[in-house]
Amino acid sequence: MPTHIQGVWDLTIVTPVGRIRPVVELGLQDGKLVGTARGAGEHLPLRDIVLDGDRLTWKQSVTRPMRLDLTFTVTVEGDTLTGTSRAGRLPSSKVTGRRRRGDEAEPA
Repeated sequence: MPTHIQGVWDLTIVTPVGRIRPVVELGLQDGKLVGTARGAGEHLPLRDIVLDGDRLTWKQSVTRPMRLDLTFTVTVEGDTLTGTSRAGRLPSSKVTGRRRRGDEAEPA
C-alpha cells in the first residue's frame, strides 16, 4: 500500500506568473489513490494518480489564474517532494512540497 505518500502536502509551484502555494491531500479510498488540491479559491480533484516507487504523477485542471490542464511529476522522499508541473506546451514549473505533521494547522 502507498502509505508513504498519504497526507496533506503544502506545495510551492514556481511559475512565470509567480509562486503558487496549493495544498494537496492524498489518501486511499477502496484501495485506490485519491486526492484533491486547494488553492486560489478552488477545490479540485486529482486525476490519473499513479505511484511507481517514489515517483508520483497526477493530472488536474484549474481555472485560476487561467484555465489550464496540469500534469505533475514528483519524487517523494520522506516528508518532502520535488518535481515539475507542466501545462501543455508551456515550460515546466518547479514544484516543491512538504507534508504536514498531524498537529499542524492551515498556514496563515
